Amino acid sequence: MTQTILANARILLADEIVTGNIVIRDGLIDDIDTGTAPQSAEDMQGDLVMPGLVELHTDNLERHLQPRPRVDWPHASAIIAHDAELASVGITTVFDALRVGSIFSSNNAGYGEYARALAHEIMGLREMGALKISHRLHLRAEVCSETLIEELDKFGTEDRIGIVSLMDHTPGQRQFRDITKLRDYVMGKRGMSETQFAEHIASQQALSARVSGAHEEAAVKAARRYGAVIASHDDTTEDQVVTSREKGVSFAEFPTTVEAARACRDQGILVMMGAPNLIRGGSHSGNVAAADLAQADLLDILSSDYVPSSLLSASLMLGDLWGDLPRGIRTVTKAPAEAARLTDRGDIAIGKRADLIRVHRVGAAGAIRGTWVAGRRVG
Repeated sequence: MTQTILANARILLADEIVTGNIVIRDGLIDDIDTGTAPQSAEDMQGDLVMPGLVELHTDNLERHLQPRPRVDWPHASAIIAHDAELASVGITTVFDALRVGSIFSSNNAGYGEYARALAHEIMGLREMGALKISHRLHLRAEVCSETLIEELDKFGTEDRIGIVSLMDHTPGQRQFRDITKLRDYVMGKRGMSETQFAEHIASQQALSARVSGAHEEAAVKAARRYGAVIASHDDTTEDQVVTSREKGVSFAEFPTTVEAARACRDQGILVMMGAPNLIRGGSHSGNVAAADLAQADLLDILSSDYVPSSLLSASLMLGDLWGDLPRGIRTVTKAPAEAARLTDRGDIAIGKRADLIRVHRVGAAGAIRGTWVAGRRVG
């Protein structure tokens, strides 16, 4: 039996902060008390001890796999570096977001299949004990693609797929309903000419008209087969949210308008926004600001999206904005854990996994001074 005691901590519980000690035994939280701790305890020196952060949607692994355009990094090294980075910023559970659905017919904007092979590599490293934190899979099902059904069929219940999100990046809809924003993004990223961009728009819209309905239905069926939660992505209108509810969606990733976020609340769908949006003061795509949704009480979960360190900082910002630190921290701990049906983590309570982080406040920000996953210190 292994035991660790974290003493003299400001312990962030679900609804309050108490000063005391946390007893960890065999990877679980065994006791929370306010008494005197033994000399063998680790002194937290009055720092906050809070649940480890739960990340439902991150593109961070892609940055490690391709650190520069057309530069492919060795996958094992990339996955291990990604894992270590997340541990260093307090993320103890991650759903690695992998795109399924590819386009092979376009020379200008095509992209190939990678998810199945990469999932094998992540699972292999996990089984070897090479990863510090808990990794699960989030399949980003791109309905405007050519190979979605075939790629979905390569996954099964053994793959620990926790989330399937319904992605639709058809030009003129959702995130890219403003074609000028899409033009800046695609032409800047891929170096297209005006003619090539116009051809891309036309081909994508034609592809969507041909396959999107069947692909959405296939993705929903696959999610149910895996036992995964279904998420929508970039909902823009009330009608889209109602359709999401009919498909069994339980949380919405990055709704682009107040109208969509309010409709999510009316339909019982949780709203997730990007932490970078909150920190930067707005969306890089010109969509609704996360702060506006927070002030309207329309924000439930934060995701680090493309900046892992933003998750802790943004939750502290929310705590300050709302005047309720536990509520702010719940958006990155308890709320995402519950959204992903993880009942064993997300808050500090007896019997829960000892996924914990030690945080020292530095002004409005926070510095990670320790990370524990299932009671084992990993950072």
